[in-house]
Formats: sequence, C-alpha cells, structure tokens
Amino acid sequence: MGDLVLGFQEIEESQLFLVGGKGLNLSKLEKMDGVRVPEGFCVTTVGYQRVIEQNDGYQALLKRLDFLGVEDRDQVSEISEQIRELIMGLEIPRDLVQAVTDYISKLGAEHAYAVRSSATAEDLPSASFAGQQDTYLNVVGVDAILRHISRCWASLFTERAVIYRMQNGFDHRHVYLSVVVQRMVFPEASGILFTADPITANRKVLSIDASFGLGEALVSGLVSADSYRVRDGEVVEKVIATKKLAIYGLEAGGTETRGIDVAQQRMQTLTEAQILELARIGRLVEAYFGRPQDIEWCLVDGAFYIVQSRAITTLYPIPEAGDQGNHVYVSVGHQQMMTDAMKPLGSDFYLMTTPAPMRVAGGRLFVDISGMLATSAGRDNLVNNLGQSDPLMKDAFETIIARDFIKTVPGDERAPSVDATSSDIFEARMENDPEIPAALIRDSQASIAEAAREMEKKSGLDVFDFIVADFQVLKKYLMDPRSSAVFMTAMEASVWLNEKMEAWLGEKNVADLISQSVPNNITSEMGLELLDVADLIRPYPEIIAYLRDVTEEDFLSELGRFDGGKEAVAAIQDYLRKYGMRCAGEIDVTKARWMEKPTILIPMILSNIKNFEAGASAEKFEQGRREALAKEQDVLEQLRSLADGDRKADETERVIGLTRNFIGYREYPKYAMINRYFIYKQGLLREAQKLVELGVLREKEDAFYLHFEEFRDVVVTGKVDYRVIEERKDAYELYEKLTPPRIITSDGEIISGSYTRENIPDEAIVGLPVSAGTVEGRARVILDMADADLEAGDILVTAFTDPSWTPLFVSIKGLVTEVGGVMTHGAVIAREYGLPAIVGVEGATKLIQDGQRIRVHGTEGYIEIL
Repeated sequence: MGDLVLGFQEIEESQLFLVGGKGLNLSKLEKMDGVRVPEGFCVTTVGYQRVIEQNDGYQALLKRLDFLGVEDRDQVSEISEQIRELIMGLEIPRDLVQAVTDYISKLGAEHAYAVRSSATAEDLPSASFAGQQDTYLNVVGVDAILRHISRCWASLFTERAVIYRMQNGFDHRHVYLSVVVQRMVFPEASGILFTADPITANRKVLSIDASFGLGEALVSGLVSADSYRVRDGEVVEKVIATKKLAIYGLEAGGTETRGIDVAQQRMQTLTEAQILELARIGRLVEAYFGRPQDIEWCLVDGAFYIVQSRAITTLYPIPEAGDQGNHVYVSVGHQQMMTDAMKPLGSDFYLMTTPAPMRVAGGRLFVDISGMLATSAGRDNLVNNLGQSDPLMKDAFETIIARDFIKTVPGDERAPSVDATSSDIFEARMENDPEIPAALIRDSQASIAEAAREMEKKSGLDVFDFIVADFQVLKKYLMDPRSSAVFMTAMEASVWLNEKMEAWLGEKNVADLISQSVPNNITSEMGLELLDVADLIRPYPEIIAYLRDVTEEDFLSELGRFDGGKEAVAAIQDYLRKYGMRCAGEIDVTKARWMEKPTILIPMILSNIKNFEAGASAEKFEQGRREALAKEQDVLEQLRSLADGDRKADETERVIGLTRNFIGYREYPKYAMINRYFIYKQGLLREAQKLVELGVLREKEDAFYLHFEEFRDVVVTGKVDYRVIEERKDAYELYEKLTPPRIITSDGEIISGSYTRENIPDEAIVGLPVSAGTVEGRARVILDMADADLEAGDILVTAFTDPSWTPLFVSIKGLVTEVGGVMTHGAVIAREYGLPAIVGVEGATKLIQDGQRIRVHGTEGYIEIL
C-alpha cells in the first residue's frame, strides 16, 4: 500500500505533510496510555496530489484564483465551486481504491465510518482552520466511503476555506488534504472539552460542553449544551441547558435529528463522576501535547473516546516568572500607547530603560506587580495611581485584591494615605516657576546633541559599549526627581481643579479647557509646526501635484527642481531634524522612523494644505490660549460670588498657574528617550549594514530579531544562526495577530475590568472621558497612520495614538481610541487642542464603522452612533 494509506499506529511524528494536522494528532492520541480513540486510517496527501497535480483544468482555475482578493467574494465563490465540481468528477487511482478496500475489510466492511478532512495547514499552533473542511458521519460501504473521500478533497475549496487561506496568507497550492477514515462510535453523549477556560483564558479551569447524541449538533450550533467548569479536580460551575434536539446515526448510514423527550430535556448530560473523569483525561492529553487543548469527545457505553484534539490557538501566552507562585502582570503597551508586538531588539531597549520587574510574552512587555499587591501601601498605590488614569485597570485591580490572589505580607499595616487633592489647599511638589521646565528641556537637548556627536565617532564594539554607558545617562534623566516633580505637580493640579470645580460650581472637567495651548509641549508643537510646513508648500501647485503621486522615500532629492522646491526641502528637513525620530509605536526602536520613511508625512502635509488657510498654526494656538484664559476668568468670577469665594478663587488661580506652566512638560521626557533611541539605532544599523556587506546578514533589518547581546556577539564572531532569526520572524507574525490583555495572571486568566456608569443611553458605547465637550461628525476608522485621509471635522477612531499621531489632531474635531487613560499622550494633546475625546473604548474600531456619523460625549464618556 506504500504511502497511500497509513493506519493510526503506523504514522510517525514527522509525517504531518502526509496525514495533516488532524491525522497526526489522532495517531498520537492512539498511542497514549489511558486514552481511547476509535480505530482508523488516513488516506495520505499523496493520493490527493496524484489526482489533481496533472489536471490542466485545475491548474487553470487556480491561476484565476491567484488574481483575486478576499473582497472579490462573488468570483471567489464561483471559481471555488468549479474546482469542487472538477475534483468530484476526477477518477480515484486504482491502487488507492485497492488500498482503501483492503483497510476497510481489515476493520470490518459491515461497520459504519466517519470520513473526515485533515489538511496539512490545520490544527497547527498558529492557525486552527477549525471547521474549514468537511466531515461526513455514518458512511456505510466501500463505494460510499470512496465517494466521500472525493467530497473531502473537494471541500478544500469551499468558499470559507479559500477565504480563510487568503486571510491567513496560505498558498492554495501548498495546502494538501489527507482524509481520516475512522470507525463510527454511536455515543449517548458527546461534546467539547477546553483544557483552558475559553472565556477568561484561565489555564487552571477546564471547560466542558456536553449534549446528547453526536457532537455535530453542538459544533454546528443546532443545540444548547450543558456547560461545566472544573478546577483542581472539583466541579466549580454547572449550567444545565434545555436540550430539545440531538443528532443520532442511522443503521443504514447517514444521520437524523430527533427531538428529545420532555422529561430528558433538563437532565444533566454527564454525572459528577463522569465530568471529573473527562477532566482527568483532558489534563493527560494536555500534558502529552505540552499546551492547552481543544478536544472533541464521545461517551459510549460509559467509556470516553477522544475523536480529535488540537491546540487552542487564541490563548495569550503567559509571562514566565520562573517559580510556581501566583503572579499578576500589567501590560506596558496599554500605558505606553503601543499594543503592537515588538521584535527582540525593541523589547531589549525598553528593558534596558526601566528598572521595573519586566517579562516578555507574546512579543509584548508586562510589569510583574505581585510585589506591589503583597503590601497594603502597594495596593493603594495601584488602585489610586495607576487605576486613577484607567478605570478598566482600576476595576481589574480591585477584582484581584478582593480575591486575595496575592497574599499580603504578614504584619503589613495600611499606612494612612495622603491625598493632595482632598484639601482645599493644594500641596504642590515644587514652586511655580515656568523657568524650571524650560531649564530641564535645555539641559536634556544639550545632552542629546552630545550623545549624537559621540555616536558618530563610534564603530564596532565601541557602538555597543557606548549604548550601554549612555543608557545610564538616559535613566538618570528619566528618574530625575525634579523632572517627575514638574509633571506630577501638573497632573495632581489638574485632578484638584476638576474635583473642586465640580464640588464648588457643579462643572465637570474644567482642567480640560484650562490646559489648551500651554507652553513647552513638544508634542502639540509638532502638530502645529507641520501646519507651518504646509503654509510654505501651499503657494506651489506643481509641488502639491508631485507630492500626491510620491511613493519613493528619496522624494526630497527630486523636490528641489520645482519652483519653491528648495524652500520646501529645507522646511521638511528642518521638521525631520526636530521630529524625524518619531513614528507610530515609537517605544519599539525597530519601527521605521519618519526620518527613515518620510513619505508618512506627505498625506498629513497635503491634508493640512487642503483643510486650512495660511497662518492656521498661530491662529489655532492663540484661539486655544484665549479660550483657556476666558475659562479661567469665568471660573474665578463664579467662585468670588460664593461664600468664602475670595479664598477659593485665589487658591484656584494659583493651581491654574501650576497646571498651565507645568502640564506641557508631561510630553517631554518620552521625546528625550525616543531621541536617544534613534541615536542608538543609527549606530547599530551602520554595524548591521557592514554585516550585510560581509555576507553575514541577508538584510540589515534581520538584526532586529537578535537580542542586543546576540547582535554584539555577531559583530565579534562574524557568525549568525539564521534558523533562530527565521523562527523569531515566524513567532513575530503569530504574535502580531494576538490581542494583548491589560492584565493577566500566572494562571493565564485575563482580568478585563468594566466601567460602572449611570445615566448613559442603552445603545451607547462606553469609554473613559479624557477631554470635555460634545461633538458630532463622520467617524474615520484608521489603524495605520499612512492611510489617514482626513477631512476637516472628522472624528478619528483608532486602536491607540502615541505622539506620532499628533499632526493628525489638527485636522480632526474629536478622538476615540481603544487604549488609553487620563494622562496618556492622546488625552493630554486632545485637551491641549480642545478636542472632545474618549479613550479605553474596548473594541471601538469594530463597533464603529468607517464613515458612520457619531456623537462623542467627551464630558460623560460615551459615544452614540447616529
């Protein structure tokens, strides 16, 4: 029979390509002690290849598919159907017919069989392909089995399977189909077992769905199933469903759906003992495969049979602490407005910057906060500080504390908490001197310029040594107590203003209006200065026409030949010298900076030319300043009319001064850090380029997949293991598809947190209000800054914004993001520009459609779709 047909016992670990994911997993299960699997065999991919590869009609149809995308739904559907019909009509080779016939006679021709598809790209760690190909149950007789083998082959080209492959980047030519033929079992009950809770991702909780009859009823959504949860060998939750239908096998072949007797409809499908026995088998299978599993099972004559097991591909990896204790991890990305996966060199840079106890998981960084949760003071700090700016995190912290997941250290006493905002007198951390932030910025700029000059002189190992030494300078700057005192004072002053004005005047979010157009805000200046660049280019229609068609990154070299071109080049280069180290997701040093990819700026410049008149930059800043001063006068006048009003007004005036003088500096430390990162990156890329010229690296960006010390070793040895780089590229691709959790425990449980709010319309989408005001407009859902085609008055809806998005803020009139808190960059700049804004809106980019009219209630924190 050669390699046309393989029994489960004959299949080897290395034969994925012959038997597909399902077939390989069944063969592994069959060899396990303590696990029953209905006996069977695989028709290998060799048979499928022989049938289709020499067929000209098949090859011609595939070529037509190559030119289509997911959006060409009708054509995809039509061609897929033609391929299925063609495959169904092809003759099965004689030796394959003989091989199948021999195996069936060995197992018993009188029995019924399940005929199931097993693709080479399915049940893989990175893509499950669940339900993409077909399964046929209770097939009786060799002729019928052979017919259904052809049907399985054809099901590789169901419309859903073709589109799934397109979406996941699999080539139709490189996915082959094996067919599993397996003795039918006729269960009294069946279902699905997840060895990790699919809702919370908790790895210690098993989740079982169970219903009467065959599992097809459950998988196809025909019936509601009982749901059981098991933890540490104990059933911790049971939901008994009303089960009105079940699918059963027929003697003569095929299946039928029957109604369940009323008396049986509310009966528990599995007994307590059976639930625990199934959980025990689930843990065995999970341990054998080494990762959480999604298992299909049947109960036959009181015994459990496993008919399929595959890895759960949607779970977020757990950060590893290296011990067995309980841990809680907080996402860095949700605080830094960068939830994308990072490459190894990117996460190394961040780890070299921060003293916090960090872990990397799924390409993202997490802080281990277990130490903070172990003390009352630490718990208060988490809830009142970190939680203050992000209610979803605050709610999650409170959930974890209430469960006592991390125990406090014995004898821990709760220190009396001091709240700077509760008193009528605001306790500032420093005196109100506008020269302090200005001096801090001057010192930092001088230090950055010195670092850039030094890096220019370095090469080889000196580059790495310089970076290690300069990281100490960067950390000293970031930890400078004077620096943090400036923005902490500003943040506390803003909170005091909001609380007191609501209590004294009944006005919400007063600090938002007061914070418009403040001095020393490097990020908002960046947005306004791009308006100035647009002003320079606006008088030259030839340059505007040229920029509309630019695709190459060296467009500046061509720009000089136009009338006004030299001035335009100088303006863009000046802008890049000051801000070119920025980009979306800038805390990851491996991401392309504007300096490296200046075309990113072009749509923003063109948008500014289209949407604004000359001089808009100064006008916008001045308008914000006037509105802030008018609000200040209004508030002070209202206060003076109250009892004890002069005292309240004087104190409020002092706090407004602190807010306006210091809040702009909140944006500077990150700008300084990103400046230094870019200096380091330029030095490292010069070394990577030398390695490319020596033939060590294929391209210089491959160095991003090395850790800092590994990169250093490659420079020393001139050798690199490309298998490691390729593995990390594959892992990065997989991580990019994952959604990182805000908070995850060492059990893998994702603690989401929720908003608690009254008086919000039922249909409203809820988030965190960070910049006051109400605005209506067209929603523009934009996930990549390069795709930003904004009209004046649009409302930007995106996953997250970091400082690099600021130039877009001048064109919009409202902001909605999925990630963020009161003091994250998007929120600070929205207030400064006077844009109503709501952040932390879970799933905003899916709940709101591009082009919909929406109303953003920036004071109350909800969005209405109009």
